[in-house]
Amino acid sequence: MRSTPTTITIGLLAGAALAVAVPSLASAHVGVSPDEVVAGDHGVLTFSFSHGCETSPTTSLRITMPEGLASVAPTFDGDWTAEVERGDDGLVSAVTYTASSPVPIDLRGAVSMSVGLDESTPETLVFPVVQNCVEGSTEWTQIAEKGEDPHSLDAPAPVVHVAPAVEGGHATSGHETTDAGADAPAPDLTGTVLGAGGLVAGIAALVVAILAHRRRV
Repeated sequence: MRSTPTTITIGLLAGAALAVAVPSLASAHVGVSPDEVVAGDHGVLTFSFSHGCETSPTTSLRITMPEGLASVAPTFDGDWTAEVERGDDGLVSAVTYTASSPVPIDLRGAVSMSVGLDESTPETLVFPVVQNCVEGSTEWTQIAEKGEDPHSLDAPAPVVHVAPAVEGGHATSGHETTDAGADAPAPDLTGTVLGAGGLVAGIAALVVAILAHRRRV
């Protein structure tokens, strides 16, 4: 069967649509922001998603808490209800957020919670998430092995890195700036003074030499 220009055009368009759709599906995941917190501090974590379970709207998110959190408090949101589960130690072990109405696959959904950390919090906090939909569910629970690219995983769990606390409550992240006038050492003026003295001495010697030359003449 001979291919016509119309057939070729349709094939190219279909291939282009597939090329666009595949990365879109591959990029679907549940993310967390911020992805770095400071040990001993507290803050608000936001878990967001922009796709359902393939083509099905999202109905709920069940987020399991990692060990090392001193406190967890779900954020009140009129679009979601929150059910809290606690362990034998009384700490929050999981939170299930249920949407007041299913979140369509072309809209972004987000839930948040306040968390507190202590000095013994591990360097990495992994939050396994089960995304339930009208039809089906997706378990975002995969953890990258050492040296493995997290983006290569099919269903990676949201991960938050914990920066060590330092005196003053700031992290040693390498992105901090210091007060220019606080702890900066006083500039060493010795070189400047010696340089100025040398310049004056040189000028004086030049003047003496010129005067001596004139007297000879």
